[in-house]
Amino acid sequence: MLTMKDYLDSLKEQHSQEVLVIEDEVNPATFEVTAILQYLETIGKCPLVYFAKPLNLKGKISKFPIITNVFATRERCALAMGLDPSQCKLPLSLEYAAREARRMPPEEVPREQALVKEVVSVGDNVDLREFPVVRHHEMDLGPYIDMIPIMRDPDTGAYNAAFLRTMYKGPSKLGLHMSPRHNWEIARKNEALDQFTPVVIVAGHHPSFSLAALNVVPFYDDDYEVIGSIMGERLRVTPSETWGDNFMVPADAEILIEGEVLPQIREIEAPFGEFTGYYGPQRYRWVIEVKAVTHRLNAIYQDIFVGHRANWILGAIPKEGSVYNRVKATVPTVKSVCLPNSGCGRFNCYISIDKKTDGESKQAALIALGEIDFIKNVVVVDEDIDPFNEEEVMWSVATRLQADEDVDILKNVKGNVLDPSLKGDILTAKMIIDATRPVERPFAARVQVPSDALDRAKLLLRQRGIIQG
Repeated sequence: MLTMKDYLDSLKEQHSQEVLVIEDEVNPATFEVTAILQYLETIGKCPLVYFAKPLNLKGKISKFPIITNVFATRERCALAMGLDPSQCKLPLSLEYAAREARRMPPEEVPREQALVKEVVSVGDNVDLREFPVVRHHEMDLGPYIDMIPIMRDPDTGAYNAAFLRTMYKGPSKLGLHMSPRHNWEIARKNEALDQFTPVVIVAGHHPSFSLAALNVVPFYDDDYEVIGSIMGERLRVTPSETWGDNFMVPADAEILIEGEVLPQIREIEAPFGEFTGYYGPQRYRWVIEVKAVTHRLNAIYQDIFVGHRANWILGAIPKEGSVYNRVKATVPTVKSVCLPNSGCGRFNCYISIDKKTDGESKQAALIALGEIDFIKNVVVVDEDIDPFNEEEVMWSVATRLQADEDVDILKNVKGNVLDPSLKGDILTAKMIIDATRPVERPFAARVQVPSDALDRAKLLLRQRGIIQG
């Protein structure tokens, strides 16, 4: 079974330079955690950071250390998926795509075998103030648990996991923001019947669980099956404290918060610094009444530095895999897909294809736009362009594009409610840039140095000790 502690111990042992341990006392509620992360980012460093002595919301040293910045490099994400760090780009996305296409049913285990049941608090014993909940950015209305709520569809019984922000409102009360996608639909169904929606928030698990939870599969698919396939082993689940066998929860999580989304109740939530790098506006949003908290002994509290590299990369990799799978079904010569940090890991999409006929590039772009509503701008390039190298992508745009023929604008398309450029509540414009060479007419050849000369140069440089390997 995969756990956060196993990942952290392995990283410390094999890649110690990737881990920064802060032994000093820090107060997450007064930006001291995110200030350290921001400064590290400013000087070009992005280690996984482990805060050993954070204060909880009572102002005392928490028994839960904080782990954050886990996903700030693709190399660490590759390690989480059991790959070599050198496979952090194309092989990682393709491996994710291959695993997402499979399904692996969860494994049910009794409570006594569930690590997350080592400590259980229910009812009046629940107190979220025990946790070192982070306030991330200056205008955030309060501290936020920005992790993974899981809900269950009342019609199909399928579980759905998503990254959603929950605002601390009291010892057993959270505010919840949802965009109109899967969890929103589940809550809407229950609310139509004036019923609460069971929800469990996973505040820490093996990093492959988090990567898997951001999958982009159809609404009717069960995320527990998808998560297991992406993690590479059956997800162990166990009955919840609040709803028993009617709602199974991840057995090997660090911390679980069980609650109920109350029907017909909305309260003020936000502003909150979002993945876009801008504050999401204040709105009336749902309320969660917390019923139980369970956790491991010596559990680690996980946080995401939202609006920064970890947030963007974590969001990008699953979407790259999903887009690749959907495009390949219609354009089988697709080579790779990248959602770069420059587009917050969501808004921009670069697709490389070995184009065999004109029109395939636009077809690939339309599939990507239809697959993920986050995506606004798609650039399609030829197979000789590395979509993970933005300089190459922009070179292709500069030299293979005629804007009057190769750019298409789609108006009044469903976007993402957190996009600060929206003119209305949900509608956006989307752009397709075809930066591929035409098939039906000659096109200039790309300059290159002969391969045998490159081989001789590599040998010479290796002999002089200038390069290794």
